[in-house]
This record gives sequence, C-alpha cells and structure tokens, in this order.
Amino acid sequence: MPTIYPERLYAEAGGLMTYGSSVLDMYFQAGIYTGRILKGENPADMPVLQAAKFEFVINLHTANC
Repeated sequence: MPTIYPERLYAEAGGLMTYGSSVLDMYFQAGIYTGRILKGENPADMPVLQAAKFEFVINLHTANC
C-alpha cells in the first residue's frame, strides 16, 4: 500500500515516500534562537518562525518493487 510519511527516516527504512519540513533546518533555526536568547534577547519579543525548507523523498527501491 503506498504511503506518505512526515520524516525522511521512514523512506530510508523502506517506506515509499516522505514529504515534510527539513529536520536539519529546524535544528539550525533552534540554534539561532538559542544563541539570541543567550545573548540576552527576550524570548517573548522574538518572532515565531514557520518551516521554510521542505523535503520530498522517494525511495526508488520500494517504488520499483
């Protein structure tokens, strides 16, 4: 049964395809926010960011089966 998963890990484990935000990019943004907070910026004054980078991964081995 064809299925779409939310994270790249599922396609690497044998799932057909994934579509979702880039986990690596989310960690990068979290690091930027942490740095701003450690420099003294008030977290309540910081904007909330939405995901800007998305990944679409197709497992060709599973697709060919």
